[in-house]
Amino acid sequence: MEIFQFILAGAAVGLAIGITGVGGGSIMTPLLLLFGFPFNVAIGTDLLYASITKASGAWAHKRQGTVNWKLVFLLASGSIPASIATTFLLDTIFSNASEYEHLLTTSLGIMLILTSAVLLFKGKLTNQAHTNTEYQRWTTKHSTTVTVIAGFLLGVFVTLSSVGAGAFCAALLLVLYPRLSAVKVVGTDIAHAVPLTFIAGLGHLVFLGNVDFYLLGCLLIGSIPAIHLGTKIGAKLPNKILQPVLASILLGLGIKFAFF
Repeated sequence: MEIFQFILAGAAVGLAIGITGVGGGSIMTPLLLLFGFPFNVAIGTDLLYASITKASGAWAHKRQGTVNWKLVFLLASGSIPASIATTFLLDTIFSNASEYEHLLTTSLGIMLILTSAVLLFKGKLTNQAHTNTEYQRWTTKHSTTVTVIAGFLLGVFVTLSSVGAGAFCAALLLVLYPRLSAVKVVGTDIAHAVPLTFIAGLGHLVFLGNVDFYLLGCLLIGSIPAIHLGTKIGAKLPNKILQPVLASILLGLGIKFAFF
């Protein structure tokens, strides 16, 4: 029965990703925690899950020419070293996973709250970025530095929580690069998420032993076909209703993990 539960969990998350465009760590990690998996195993397994599920999307965007590789490089130049350093520090400072559990739970809660805020206020943030000419001049002047710093922070928090490589990174790109088309924001975000989640997941596997391959296989079996089905369903459903509902759920989970 356990194997069917995990496959169904993967299918449910895959369906959510396909319908809303949001999922991965923000839904999968809390779901695995509800199943009773330790925080470190849920986060480590989800990171590798995310890298595999996003790879096909990244390849599709590459073929379509909807990836800004310069931005991928800038983000990765901050996020990849930050992810490696974070894993190294966890392995060096703490002797076992229970000692850094509070750090993981707090990071997860913070990132869920931020992801929820992004979903709720993305429209307003985007409008401000598009209409504020003074802000546009500032971002044009400092965009490279800010992007690398943003990548660094993403690397730390994605490694600690498995959340942020998707919706949160996309919001950063929308705000920092208001002239970048929506499809290129998505393509660039996914192309950067693949190496980040893979390196972070590999760190959890090799140095921390935080990956359950049996669980990972079950989740992938359920999620990969469900993502394609969800994409077809999502095209026919009102996203203005779905994303606020999802954001409210993530906000509640974020508050729980961050403060309780």
